[in-house]
Amino acid sequence: MRAPHSELPAITADIIERIRARRPRVHCITNAVAQNFTANMLLAAGAVPSMTIAQKEVRAFVARADAVLVNLGTFDPERQKASLAAIAVANRQGIPWVLDPVFVDRSKPRAAFAKALLAKKPRAVRLNAAEFAALAGGKAEDIDDAALARFAKARRTVVGLTGAKDFIRDGERLATIANGDPLMARVTAMGCVATALVGAALAVEPDAWKAMAAALIAVGVAGEVAAARSRGPGSFAMEILDAVYALDRGTVIAKARVS
Repeated sequence: MRAPHSELPAITADIIERIRARRPRVHCITNAVAQNFTANMLLAAGAVPSMTIAQKEVRAFVARADAVLVNLGTFDPERQKASLAAIAVANRQGIPWVLDPVFVDRSKPRAAFAKALLAKKPRAVRLNAAEFAALAGGKAEDIDDAALARFAKARRTVVGLTGAKDFIRDGERLATIANGDPLMARVTAMGCVATALVGAALAVEPDAWKAMAAALIAVGVAGEVAAARSRGPGSFAMEILDAVYALDRGTVIAKARVS
């Protein structure tokens, strides 16, 4: 029996607790701007990050990981090769991986590569409206639930469409998350770290729809807590790490806004 939306805050708290208890390894192939922040966010959440893209060792790191993040923010040949190698190992060993197709709306080669990776069946895809439109066709302003459902069903994945509100969609279920704060858009790599948290959630939760929802609820609630304590983008970047580290069941359930 699938959980109703009213249970997602409690499910989120459960997943956070499982991440802390199990300390899953998340191997991240991500962009140069995001690496440090991503590693610190995963550590704050209770996960263990690794970042190598070296061809001689990336397969070994992925083989020992519990989840993999493939982020296209830095689109260099070495990361492209590392992504393909990592995905091959992950798919062979049944390790969940999440795709973050950063800026595919701005580059045709990047979009083509992202479409090729989609064919390799990521467990989840976290992206914004412009990126979704580039991969699915059409215009960002025309995206609706039917388009999200078609995309998720055709590719057998879970879509996390993030923006002022976040939409979590698989072939059958939709959840809308209204958490977050405008300061999150003023700090680089916030989307990247959110996708990394999706990876950590996938490592402990086999239902990718629940994992995606939990990660985005967690980062949204933490963003609100951090914004209340910060003086601007600089202090916000520090405060959100502390907020994720200290996030507890009571705070998640009290603050999560899910429909």
